[in-house]
Amino acid sequence: MRGLTDGRTPGETRKSVRATSAAVAAFVAVGVSLSGCAAGGTGARDEGPAHADAVGGVASVSPTPVVSPSKVPDRVDAVRLVKADPKVSAEVKRELKPCVADEYPVDVSYGELTAGPAEDVVVNVLTCGDGVGVGSYVYREKDGGYQNVFQAEEPPVYAEIDRGDLVVSKQVYEKGDPVSSPSGENVITYRWSAGRFTEAYRTHNDYSNAVGAAPTPAPDS
Repeated sequence: MRGLTDGRTPGETRKSVRATSAAVAAFVAVGVSLSGCAAGGTGARDEGPAHADAVGGVASVSPTPVVSPSKVPDRVDAVRLVKADPKVSAEVKRELKPCVADEYPVDVSYGELTAGPAEDVVVNVLTCGDGVGVGSYVYREKDGGYQNVFQAEEPPVYAEIDRGDLVVSKQVYEKGDPVSSPSGENVITYRWSAGRFTEAYRTHNDYSNAVGAAPTPAPDS
């Protein structure tokens, strides 16, 4: 009996057999686990690389990107806003009528001009026939409504937002100029200061009369 156990006691032999059996069982369990993954179903392949990292003891978690919500301006009914404004002249309100069906001749833009709680609204009222600007207005949100903080009603006039400034263009006509061909243009830049728009600077542009002019008749030979 000692010869079969290589000099070990029966107790030592039983301990060795149990250790060997445990190692074999562990090896078989690992083999069964691997075969289950290779056979399909819900193994590591189904979960992709993230599950494979988790099996190795390190779970791969991608951080959720933080996206700042974009500031979307509230769209306003510009026609109703201008018609209800007591500061707008009666002449401009008469011009504010549909050109085709229910399409009104207004241009509306949104932007930050007055550092208010919401983006400001710039409204240009035009004529239907030739698109001449007859009134330009800036509205600032206040207490859930809109307040008229700027207006220009000397046609032709047009207002727009340029890098946080209010830029108003006024075309200049000399005697005999057709509506389509003004002699020049005044461009005035306004900035918001102390609760009102103040003029920052202005430029004047003279238009050339050479473009589109009638050809000079050839002299008689």
